[in-house]
Amino acid sequence: MTIWERVVNALTGLGLPLAANVLIVASEAERPDAYITYFVVTSNPELHADNVEKHRSHTVQVTYYNRAGLAGMPDIPGAMAAAGFMAAARRELPYNQQTRHFGYALDFVYME
Repeated sequence: MTIWERVVNALTGLGLPLAANVLIVASEAERPDAYITYFVVTSNPELHADNVEKHRSHTVQVTYYNRAGLAGMPDIPGAMAAAGFMAAARRELPYNQQTRHFGYALDFVYME
């Protein structure tokens, strides 16, 4: 299973639109009030033995967007933890005046 499949499997149960990297819509009128995007920030080899990679860490950023604010954010950390991801950095994003969304980015690390 790829890292992208792992992320999709972890987040699908939250019931929000989900997109890799960016949510592409035909017009801003079609953009949902709340949605999630994700992308792989880094993918580093962590351990080699006999010149063969044995472990790799993937840092994935999951970003939650909502026009109503961030108070009702779904349990993204719980969903990712249940899928074997470890929580890392979190940060609030500047309000997007064009789409009228608040955003919150959460990083997670997965070791394989």
